[in-house]
Amino acid sequence: MNKTVALVNEWGKFEAQHPDGSLEDFCRHYLAHQEQQQPKGKLVAGVVPDVPDGLLLKIIGRIQKLNLYYAHLALKETEVNQLEEFGMLTYIHQEKHPRKTDVIYASLFELSSGTDMLNRLKAKGLIEEQEDKEDKRSKRLSLTPRGEKVMAKCKARILRNANMIMKDLSQDDKLLCIQLLRNVEIKFSALWPTHRNSTFEAVYREVMEA
Repeated sequence: MNKTVALVNEWGKFEAQHPDGSLEDFCRHYLAHQEQQQPKGKLVAGVVPDVPDGLLLKIIGRIQKLNLYYAHLALKETEVNQLEEFGMLTYIHQEKHPRKTDVIYASLFELSSGTDMLNRLKAKGLIEEQEDKEDKRSKRLSLTPRGEKVMAKCKARILRNANMIMKDLSQDDKLLCIQLLRNVEIKFSALWPTHRNSTFEAVYREVMEA
């Protein structure tokens, strides 16, 4: 069958099932339902969730754990021990003189654990604190010259790690994944600070009823 005719037929099926669907919706639907070459080995270890929501989150979670493992290898001999520490250095570099609390919450840490990590970076001579001229109760952070050098060295290694892990994905696939998942990250990154003292049931109702 002519490829154009086949694609039009698929569009017709999609439009019949989803009359309000957009062209973008069709493209995502079409790609999601294509038969893919079966990967070698199990999709995920342990219990495989039987609902797409759970399976997707488990895949994302396992990829992140693997990323942390390989990032730890990449960061050896750099004075930075964890990917989260590198993330804090990068945030401070990018934002110039951010408030200490902004660095902690942007990194998805509680105040106590985030403060401990920043104190370790300070003890290594990678960051320094300044008074906040607008709020005397707050501190602002910046990288030291040594911190700038260490951050640059770490960045090169972390980029190589990212290239290695995502090697088998095409550029288009990477951009599609970013497009599909970015709003989830943006939404819950904004919400989680307000949920720290809430129950799950309260959070669930708020999110699901919005």
